[in-house]
Amino acid sequence: MVPPTNKGGKLPYRPCVGVMLTNGAGQVFVGERIDTPTAWQMPQGGIDAGESPCEAALRELTEEIGVDPADVVVEAEHPEWLRYDLPDDLVGKVWKGRYRGQEQRWFRMRLTASDDAINIATDHPEFQAWQWVEPARVVDLIVPFKREIYQAVIAGLAPKV
Repeated sequence: MVPPTNKGGKLPYRPCVGVMLTNGAGQVFVGERIDTPTAWQMPQGGIDAGESPCEAALRELTEEIGVDPADVVVEAEHPEWLRYDLPDDLVGKVWKGRYRGQEQRWFRMRLTASDDAINIATDHPEFQAWQWVEPARVVDLIVPFKREIYQAVIAGLAPKV
């Protein structure tokens, strides 16, 4: 069997959400992926059947970094769905080869609890480390194929502190 590729755009995009979690100083949460050391990202994940994008974003916060929805305030939603394509060498390996990339709806949420509310040692951990960074630094920490999306997220959602 020949693995799927991005060429021709035959595969759909995976519906997904992302969260730009900020603290009171306007810094942004990023986690270092367990499966890709030195690759950092903001929390993100798929939308389950019957979920609104905001519900999915709040669920992902809990699943990925242990933050309870009661400990955040949803401050903004990016006005557009943002898409990225996986590099051809990852199509067929990620998401069981069913998608060519992701179509994401992004939210900015502010953590209202202390940093102790963050716990990356979840049932299915994705991150091995985390840190708060200035919004201008986020894009430089991201894997290259996601940088364009992250630039749009930062431009559209970065807090004005």
